[in-house]
Amino acid sequence: MGMKRQHRFRAILFDLDGTLTDPFTGIARSVNYALQRLGHPLLSDDELRRWIGPPLHASFEQLLDDPRLADQAVAHYRQRYWETGLYENTVFPGIPELLSDLKAAGIRLFVATSKIRPPTERILAHFGLQPFFEAIAAVDPDDRDGNKAMVIGTLLPTLGADRAWTVMVGDTIFDIHGARAHRMPCIAVTYGYGEYRDLYLAAPLALASTVGTLRELLSADDPHSVRYRHSRPGTGSQHDPTA
Repeated sequence: MGMKRQHRFRAILFDLDGTLTDPFTGIARSVNYALQRLGHPLLSDDELRRWIGPPLHASFEQLLDDPRLADQAVAHYRQRYWETGLYENTVFPGIPELLSDLKAAGIRLFVATSKIRPPTERILAHFGLQPFFEAIAAVDPDDRDGNKAMVIGTLLPTLGADRAWTVMVGDTIFDIHGARAHRMPCIAVTYGYGEYRDLYLAAPLALASTVGTLRELLSADDPHSVRYRHSRPGTGSQHDPTA
């Protein structure tokens, strides 16, 4: 990726969980720890996959059907996650190289996540990713309702004139809908935790089944030229970014 190459995008917002890193182990164990503390039955891995992406408090409230219990669950979750869970995490192969090349090309990079800020910053620092990003948009610890549209909105003043050439990259429909609320395109990665069918029907600008395809889309003059170069449902590559 040469320095002189013209890119379609001037700024890119990246989701964290399921897009830059695979956080499943830490999140799953922390959710079940919280449920165990409340005497609630534990969830299966398949059920827990759906917890990556949506705001945490909303997921607990939906499961427990009680806002006060959800508050307690979030507190238990954070206790374990902040101490241990955030490190039970891996960076998807090819992501550091992609970020390095995009930054070298002069593209402004940001994180936009529905996670709360302290663990987000700790994860990015732990994996050496923080230097790539100009700013991090996350949720305040005492904000129950932090959603992706709100998070993206906090970055708009910083984006300034580059807003018209900005794209969101994420792995769930929350990323697509959050970007659309600000008339911003979204590239959805299918190696994360969103259901393929849901992502397809939400009609993002493009779908990327691998980090390699994401690189093509972000460096293409016209992402539509590689718009649907991705695996079909059932090919087994949905959660394999190197497939």
